[in-house]
Amino acid sequence: MLQITLVKSMIGRPEKHRKVLRGMGLGRRGKTVQLQDTPNIRGMIRKVSHLIEIKEKK
Repeated sequence: MLQITLVKSMIGRPEKHRKVLRGMGLGRRGKTVQLQDTPNIRGMIRKVSHLIEIKEKK
């Protein structure tokens, strides 16, 4: 499991980045979600890594 937190705002970001963040369930700054560690999620993380903070949960 991965714990993902949005630490920077989506304001002024490209629409592709916004769609990725919404797809992960992150709609506002400070929100935290827990997602499975899959290749799809890792790809999404790679696209917006500069906007989020990731912690591995067991």
